[in-house]
Amino acid sequence: ADYLDNGNNKMAIQQADKLLKKHKDLHCAKVLKAIGLQRTGKQDEAYALAQEVAALEPTDDNSLQALTILYREMHRPELVTKLYEAAVKKVPNSEEYHSHLFMAYARVGEYKKMQQAGMALYKIVPKNPYYFWSVMSLIMQSISAQDENLSKTMFLPLAERMVEKMVKEDKIEAEAEVELYYMILERLEKYKEALDVVRGKLGEKLTSELQSRENKCMAMYKKLHRWPECNALARRLLLKNSDDWQFYITYFDSVFQLIDESWTPPAEGEHSLEGEVHCSIEQAVNFIEERITEESKSSRPLRGPYLAKLELIRRLRHRGCNDEYKLGDPEELMFQYFKKFGDKPCCFTDLKVFVDLLPPSQYSKFIRQLLDVIPLAAAAENEVALPGDIKALQQHLCVVQLSRLLGIYHAMEKKQKLAVVRELMLRYRHGLEFGKSCLKTELQFSDYYCLLAVHLLLDLWLEGEEAAVWQCLTLLEEGLSHSPSNAQFKLLLIRIYCRLGAFEPVSELYSSLDAKHIQHDTIGYLLTRYAGSLGHYAAASQSCNFALRFFHSNQKDTSEYIIQAYKYGAFEKIPEFIAFRNRLNSSLHFAQVRTERMLLDLLLEANISTSLEESIKSMSLSPEEDDIPWKDLRDNRDLTVLFSWDPKDRDISEEHRKLSLEEETLWLRIRSLTLRLVSGLPTLGHTIQPKNSEKTAENGVSSKIDTIRALLQQLEAAVDSGLKFLEQKIQYPVLGPPPTRMAGFFSNGSCQCQTSLFYLVSDIYELDTNGLEDSAEIQERIGNSFKSLVERLTDLFNKCKGNLIEVKDGILKTHPNLLENLVFFVETISIALWVSSYCDSILRPFKSNLQKKKKKKKESSVAMPPVFTHFLDYVTELQTLTSNVIDHIKGLEIILTALKLEELSLKDTLLLQEEKKFTKTVQGKVQSSYHHSVQEIGELLKKRLDTIKKLKI
Repeated sequence: ADYLDNGNNKMAIQQADKLLKKHKDLHCAKVLKAIGLQRTGKQDEAYALAQEVAALEPTDDNSLQALTILYREMHRPELVTKLYEAAVKKVPNSEEYHSHLFMAYARVGEYKKMQQAGMALYKIVPKNPYYFWSVMSLIMQSISAQDENLSKTMFLPLAERMVEKMVKEDKIEAEAEVELYYMILERLEKYKEALDVVRGKLGEKLTSELQSRENKCMAMYKKLHRWPECNALARRLLLKNSDDWQFYITYFDSVFQLIDESWTPPAEGEHSLEGEVHCSIEQAVNFIEERITEESKSSRPLRGPYLAKLELIRRLRHRGCNDEYKLGDPEELMFQYFKKFGDKPCCFTDLKVFVDLLPPSQYSKFIRQLLDVIPLAAAAENEVALPGDIKALQQHLCVVQLSRLLGIYHAMEKKQKLAVVRELMLRYRHGLEFGKSCLKTELQFSDYYCLLAVHLLLDLWLEGEEAAVWQCLTLLEEGLSHSPSNAQFKLLLIRIYCRLGAFEPVSELYSSLDAKHIQHDTIGYLLTRYAGSLGHYAAASQSCNFALRFFHSNQKDTSEYIIQAYKYGAFEKIPEFIAFRNRLNSSLHFAQVRTERMLLDLLLEANISTSLEESIKSMSLSPEEDDIPWKDLRDNRDLTVLFSWDPKDRDISEEHRKLSLEEETLWLRIRSLTLRLVSGLPTLGHTIQPKNSEKTAENGVSSKIDTIRALLQQLEAAVDSGLKFLEQKIQYPVLGPPPTRMAGFFSNGSCQCQTSLFYLVSDIYELDTNGLEDSAEIQERIGNSFKSLVERLTDLFNKCKGNLIEVKDGILKTHPNLLENLVFFVETISIALWVSSYCDSILRPFKSNLQKKKKKKKESSVAMPPVFTHFLDYVTELQTLTSNVIDHIKGLEIILTALKLEELSLKDTLLLQEEKKFTKTVQGKVQSSYHHSVQEIGELLKKRLDTIKKLKI
């Protein structure tokens, strides 16, 4: 066992063998040997050994524990259940084995069996937790039941009765048990009963979370529409803590609900279960004013009351009755708020919510008013006035962010914008003085100045100013050198480098972000969208692996979380874990990465290092199976991960999200169908063995070609939907979701090429079933397909021609679309070659048969059917075309190497000396990345060229 712990698996196997020589029936040694075998990649031997021991139904703890570890490493948790089922039969009174059995069921989600195991445990050892494990398993059955009716009429009422039994017998001990009772009642929509539980004696046990009882009561009052109680409870909680924002919202909601219902308090007695109720606007206004008066006496400043006043104004305006209540002018209130909290980073986000209360004509005046109260000092007459301390810097930053949000910078001319960029960068560099003592992991106080300057430059770039994008990269790289852990700098660099078609610097930036756990799903798209499409195949494989490793381990990890939740009685977390697992399993990104990863593997290996058939087999791909949950796809991408201070009309909207999801799904459908069509190629080969002849008629090849033809129709439909979608010419905001590769796929002709290749498969298959005689028409059709394919591929190649990087008027310009087209060319030519090798496998036997006939008849003039010459011409032309592309790529490499970027006198004299060194770095990175892309594409094409040479019949 020690050897296994230290990772010395070979020694562990040797030691186990020594032991087994002396005692050949030592179960535990056998299992430890099996673990060693499993870890050295001998899975089959390990499994055989393990089953040998398991068949003997061991009951000693060591063997059971060791087998559990082994099965877990084999990803076969269902075998653990069998193991403990046998152990429990032999040792029926063992608490330990019963609880292991329960947890084994939990790992595989067998809720019915969990319920039974829980009760069996409770019978042996009447401990409350075991009883409630059983109850929770009933709730899980109700959650997982497809039939809603069944869960409301059977599982939940049964769970309710089980808990009520314990309540009647006064056996409820722990808080978790009350939580569970509440959860059942809530799911049964018995809100009144749930409220009684929380307010009654059982509710006293709810102590672990702050305000746990109050929050649960509030939730039930809302469900029951008991607005007086909602209002009174919110009012009471705000008197205790006037900074708790959620209760202000509930307070306002309930006040206006009561006004709309014209509710009046009863003449005598309490207003409500929770005490006094406010049911008029006057009361609400007075209540908020009182909170502000109270706040002025408190020892630390509270933001809640001031923001609540703005919120009330907004709601009153919405109802068209603000002026009567003299709450003050929003502009003045926001100004006062700024004076009080302007030096806090949260001031901007607080005010952002309320800027629409300002009339646009007042924007500039409002900003000037704020600037006037910030203590800034200028060294000389016409120099920029700078802050003297961090407080003043924060205040000034807040105003700059507000200016951007109010659209003041957007309205400027190019010259003004550049002047603002200069000023912001000056302030950024000046602000670095305050952060000299910051650690490497801390952000500089003035980082936002740099980010805002970059946003202004991005505006200019989108307006057609080429040099601006290089300045963006330059400033970001400079910012990153001072603040190496600023994620915003890294994310923005990633986006801009990708837009320019340079993927190489991105890998390093992304790994330095150190994305954790769920982030592989929420921001992984930044990486996986571009790696493959820009020709960085090795990096693309790696980035897909990152993501897939997370998704696959999520399955295993979630089971562990659920088990811990049972152990510690955190029942309300269990449905959350299950929902989390489902959300990840139906993640759009997961489906995309799976599909792209398989296409990429085929592109890099199929018919190069292994045959297409073996590659497809190793991925266990089949054209009939579709493992993507189309109906439940969840878009888990975080599209607001990049900060943006844009006004609403320029920012990413709900509409953009919907469109982006639609586009991603359409593209995924096209990719997934392409993958399935390719995976169908090896299934169409000749079936020569006569002993299969009866089978073939039933379910053999004839149904395979039907599958292919059906998929082809689906592909056509998906392509049509894609084209329709693109007609809308959607423009996402520059920091919004990146568009898919769909537009390029259609416009460069790859789509038409790939579809006609699959149609060709159908024709060749027809030729194979009809034979060479009387098939002149099919042969001619195939010949024409070959011709038009060569033309289409040549067109696609022509769309790849041109310089990837060129220098115009001293400014560098990249052409990422040429690079994307090249990548599509490589993919399309690979599909063409897989189809060709299918043609080859069909035509070769025909040819050898003809040659045999020729020898028999001893005639020299057996006419060769035209399809052979068509195919030979086609293969020769493919070879010539591929050689031409390889030469073109060599040419690109030479140009890229010869491009002397140092000579680029960036005309913009605005660049300072220290910036110039960053510009050099940035341009070097882009050049090197393009060079790398071209090399990888060239290498792959050379390997493909070798496979063409083998196709001569």
